[in-house]
Amino acid sequence: MAEVRFNIYRLNPETGGDGRFQEYKVECEKGDTVLDCLNKIKGEQDGTVTYRMSCRSAICGSCAMRICGHTRLACSTQVSGLLEIYEEITLEPLQNFPVIKDLVVDMKAYWEKIEAIMPYMVPDAGEPVPEKERLQSPEQFDTVFEVATCIRCSACVSDCTSLEADDKFLAPAALAKSFRFAGDSRDAADKERLTELVKEGGIWDCVRCYECTQVCPKDVRPAEHIIQLREKALNNQMEKSVGARHVLGFMESVGHSGQLDEGKLPMFAVKNIGAKISMVPIGIKMFLKGKLPLKHKPIPGAEDVQRIYKKLEGE
Repeated sequence: MAEVRFNIYRLNPETGGDGRFQEYKVECEKGDTVLDCLNKIKGEQDGTVTYRMSCRSAICGSCAMRICGHTRLACSTQVSGLLEIYEEITLEPLQNFPVIKDLVVDMKAYWEKIEAIMPYMVPDAGEPVPEKERLQSPEQFDTVFEVATCIRCSACVSDCTSLEADDKFLAPAALAKSFRFAGDSRDAADKERLTELVKEGGIWDCVRCYECTQVCPKDVRPAEHIIQLREKALNNQMEKSVGARHVLGFMESVGHSGQLDEGKLPMFAVKNIGAKISMVPIGIKMFLKGKLPLKHKPIPGAEDVQRIYKKLEGE
């Protein structure tokens, strides 16, 4: 394979200043991964280049970094595949984390959020303690199998757009970890766990961009499990949050007319009078652009939508 250009983000806290990119050229061989090339750079060109690595087998998650604009594992990302799309390879530290040095970030907030979601099993206090272990069937374990394969690489957290806008958001890794226990047949702390997750920064603050699912190297699908947590919350009558009311309002609107009533939905979701008043200017703009008709009418064939809605509601 020919010579490959690597642009690596460099930041030295000892010298201060802003980060910069430094170019390196590497003679890559067939089958080389990004981590292989990083090791060549560190071992043969510049020993000051700093990054994390451990297993080199896509198990530990240590080498997660931004590679050509998306978070990936350096140890499992083939250079040849990148060169089919990019002329050079750009390496940056994970987003949404403070940078310590070069490609190494501070994971403290990440682990604090993992700790905040009760990352442990809470058995039913009324059940007798088993002599050996608490059993479950293969079918019951299948419910949480995906989230159990998470390797804590934080790729989903790095590319989370909600966290980028609000650092109080628990982020997909912690929420997926929460489903690992909330979805487990042996856990008995659903309400206690969900009570915390429906608060600000929890499950309703996910904007469902699905970037976390797209970048996950283990197909954990965090976005889908956040949706399952929302379903659990609604099934437990936790309907007071704006997010829950938004979902219920959406369902009611579509179930009634077959289409969304964009004027009624915000009023249904928000109960605070001051917040409702603050939406008036937005409502006027929507009306002037034709998005708020004076009368919300059912669409043709709405009875079919209503029939489906009633069937699903009954189930």
